Amino acid sequence: MQYDNYSFEERPPWGVTSPQDGGDLGILRESLRKEQVIKDIVAAQEDLKAMLAKVQTVQKEVDKLVSGNETLQMYIDNLTVQMAKRR
Repeated sequence: MQYDNYSFEERPPWGVTSPQDGGDLGILRESLRKEQVIKDIVAAQEDLKAMLAKVQTVQKEVDKLVSGNETLQMYIDNLTVQMAKRR
């Protein structure tokens, strides 16, 4: 996805055509450009949704690992206390 082709300073705002655009041909070009921009935006949104899903999956894995580490630490602490009582 490239935005280099879109120079926002050089082009008139949406819905405004300049006289040198060539009338209907200019309107058609502008419509095609707008359609491409919209497609690019939708593609970017889909990419963001996929990344968010991956982040949520990784976060769930991290939460499970943290919980497992806490359980192991509690087990180690209990063993340490039991070993101290035996001495």
